[in-house]
Amino acid sequence: MSTPMSSPMLKEQLLTLDNPVFCCYLFWATVLVVKMLLMSLLTALQRFRYKIFPNEEDLFFKNIEVQFDDPHVERVRRAHRNDMENILPYFIMGLIYLSTDPNPTVACNLFRVAAVARILHTLVYAVYPVPQPSRILAFATMLLITFYMAAVVALRTLSFI
Repeated sequence: MSTPMSSPMLKEQLLTLDNPVFCCYLFWATVLVVKMLLMSLLTALQRFRYKIFPNEEDLFFKNIEVQFDDPHVERVRRAHRNDMENILPYFIMGLIYLSTDPNPTVACNLFRVAAVARILHTLVYAVYPVPQPSRILAFATMLLITFYMAAVVALRTLSFI
């Protein structure tokens, strides 16, 4: 096992398109960004579907009032907030993890599994609610992957502190 300072990949840049692990990270990070953007559209879709609008100027239909607590809209909003609370730290940790020149097979599989887990989390939480433990399993998968990457980084850099 190479140390961070003697790694052959350091002769090249780790964060370039020449690094297949970085390319894998970029692809799956892009999938997650698109997924998060779609959550905004799903929220809007739910608002129109159930005619629930939070602002006076958004009231397109007659005989409706401003409303903030529709369970359908709030479920999607909670799923979106959960994405921001979990995917954004994962993005940062993934980049830091990449800097350790990880095993390509392990790293790419972590990126794939994490992205699929978040997509599944949205499906079982906001699109088609499924009883637990489906949501907690999907949530925990990315959380554990993020903690794993953090542990790898911490262990590989411990000698430098």
